[in-house]
Parts: sequence; structure tokens; C-alpha cells
Amino acid sequence: MSHTIAISGKGGTGKTTISALIIKYLIEKKHIPVLAVDADPNSNLYYYLGVEKEDTIGNLREEVLKEAKSGKIPAGISKETVFELKFQRSIVENKGFDLLTMGRPEGPGCYCYANIVLRRYVDELSKNYKFIVIDNEAGMEHLSRRTTQNIEDLLIISDPTPIGIITAGRIRNLVYELELNVNNIYLVLNRINLLSNEATKELIKKQNLNLLGTIAEDKILNEYSFNEKSILELPSDSASFLSINAIIEKLGLTQI
Repeated sequence: MSHTIAISGKGGTGKTTISALIIKYLIEKKHIPVLAVDADPNSNLYYYLGVEKEDTIGNLREEVLKEAKSGKIPAGISKETVFELKFQRSIVENKGFDLLTMGRPEGPGCYCYANIVLRRYVDELSKNYKFIVIDNEAGMEHLSRRTTQNIEDLLIISDPTPIGIITAGRIRNLVYELELNVNNIYLVLNRINLLSNEATKELIKKQNLNLLGTIAEDKILNEYSFNEKSILELPSDSASFLSINAIIEKLGLTQI
């Protein structure tokens, strides 16, 4: 059975970058194959992984709805069946990982069947992958749609600011309110070399957050992003990747 790691947090905290760093870690540690799921409507994970983006779930949904409305779907065949047949087109295959992109959120019309098919298909796909890494949109919208059944580790990303940490606390609370099947919830602070501020530590405690670790500010990572280079090519001794190593090893993934 696969191990699912979901990434969440408020916008601008580096969720997608961290998702790509985690995927790089899993590939280098031979924890493959990995299924990368870009659940952010502003789909950028493909960019950080250095691959081309194919059809998204959102595009396929619109395509099926148009076909149904125009009568192009043969009688006796459901929209769910057509959607499922098209689903494979949205998967980008690469060395060590495959990428599935959700695309834009629902527009006019029902999105329920797409979610049902997606959940069923991802559950079926999970049998073929050792790890699933989900890059969520800001907040918990896709998690609230339950596009995956089980999440072992939810990493809530924040910058070391009060508003970021408070938002992380709200996301944590929402997980419990929605009664999502999440085994572990952790806070990860991005772009900080060392957590030494006592007020910040106290705020984290007040929000009932479990700090898993921090990710150091990394000039090399910034240069890669600016020059449109894949994070998978980032040097393994870069500050951000060393930080990810320390964080992921705390999860005990080497034992899986």
C-alpha cells in the first residue's frame, strides 16, 4: 500500500517548491515510483519537476460535459465511464515519478462524478506507487472534497510570521472539523535558518501545532527558480535539500 504525503498551507509559503523537494528526496532514496498529484488550480508542479503539462482533470471534466450536452456520448454510456476512459491522458510519465494535474476547480455544472472517479482511480493507482505526494491549493479545498481516502502525513507549510502560523492552525482545525482521515499533522516553517524566537515558539504551541522542522533560505534554489531549472536537478548539498532530508527522515520513511 502506498504512503501519502499531502502539502498544504496559505498561498506564497512555498508549498509547490517543497512538494518538488520531497519528490526529489524520494527519487534519490529509491522510494519509487512516486505519484505526484498537483491539486492546485494554479498548476505549477510540472514546472518545478521539469516536465510538460498534459490534460488536466478540470479540462477533461469540461470536455466530457460538452460532449454530453452536444449528444456526442453514445446512448447507454455514462459520463463517469467516458471520464474514466479519458483519465489516463492526464498522467505524465517520467523517470521515477508520474504526475497527475487537477487543474482549475469546478465551473458550472456538477463536479461530483469527476471527484468520485478521481478518488476511485487514485485509490486504484496507489497500488502501483510506493509514495503519493499531493501539492494542495491554499487552504484545504481539495482535501475537503476527499479526492484521496487516506493521508499518512499532512505537512502544513508556513513562513515564520504570526499570520502564517495562525493560518496553519486554522488548517489543522479544519482537518478535524471535516473528520478527514489524516494520521499525522505537522508544521514546517519555510525560509528560516533556525527557530530561535520565543514568541514564535509560543504561538506554535498556542495553535496546537507540531513543528516537524524548518527549511533554510537557499540562494541556489532561488537561482534555479529564476532560471527555470528543474528542482530535481538541484545539488543534493544545497541548503534547502539538506533541510528536506532532515525533515523527511523524522517521518521514518526510510523504514517503509
